Parts: sequence; C-alpha cells; structure tokens
Amino acid sequence: MAVKKKQGANVIAVNRRASFEYFIEERFEAGISLQGWEVKALRAGKANISDAYVTVKGNEVILLGSIINPLKTSCAFVVSDPTRTRILLLNKREIAKLIGKSQRAGYTIVPLKLYWKGSWAKLEIGVAKGKQEHDKRDSIKDRQWARDKERVMKKAFK
Repeated sequence: MAVKKKQGANVIAVNRRASFEYFIEERFEAGISLQGWEVKALRAGKANISDAYVTVKGNEVILLGSIINPLKTSCAFVVSDPTRTRILLLNKREIAKLIGKSQRAGYTIVPLKLYWKGSWAKLEIGVAKGKQEHDKRDSIKDRQWARDKERVMKKAFK
C-alpha cells in the first residue's frame, strides 16, 4: 500500500524575505546541477537560500550565495564547498526571457523556493521588482488585516 505524502512535505527551503522585499512578477521552475554530497544534504534538509541571488552570465543562469551544508557522514573524501556557484537548468527560450526581463531597470531574479519534484531537486525563481518602504508597510497592514478578518469570521461562526 502506497503512503501518501503531505502537500508541503517536498519543500526543502523557502526564501520568505523575497515576498517582503520584492514584487514577484513572473515565476520559473529550474533544475539545479548538483553533486552527490549536495543531494544527500538536501534530502536531510540542510539548505538555505535566504541570502542567495540569481545572475545570468552569457547563456547560463547561475545561483550564487546559496548554502548547502554537507553531512559529516557523506563527505569523507570529497572536498565540499557549501557556497559554490550552481548552474540552473532552463530552456533556451526561458533563459532568453529571463535575460530580457532582468535587464530592465529595477528588475532582478530571486530564488523563491527549493523543493523536490519526484526525485529531482527544483528551484522556483522569480523575476522581481524591489519594493519601496511604503510598499512594505502596506504589505504588513494587509497581512494584519487578513489575520484580524480570520479571527472575526472564526468567532462569528462558532
């Protein structure tokens, strides 16, 4: 009998600051070129993408600043660099679209979520525009209002 996985069970790491710091306009799913010890560390959940960013060099999309801490048991003879640059795997059409959108003024590419899709590690990246200080305050107000609304509705239907 097959065991069902929970909906959010395959998420490895989430960049929560990205939605607070940026307006996410478009999202892409990219594969990641990983080494063996990195896959083992990801299975153990030893990843952090909160300080990471994505750049385009030539015809390659590169993930910089992500941290995958190696497991002590799997890296006895391999020299492991937790912050090495990792190449993201995208179609030529998607790379061309990313280049065009990221070269516009004020736009950047940020990693949003690292997750498993089957046996493949995938990274959700987004084309984003930076928020001003007043935009950040508005998002805090909206989040607070949604919380208050839920509390009122919960009390009303009890």
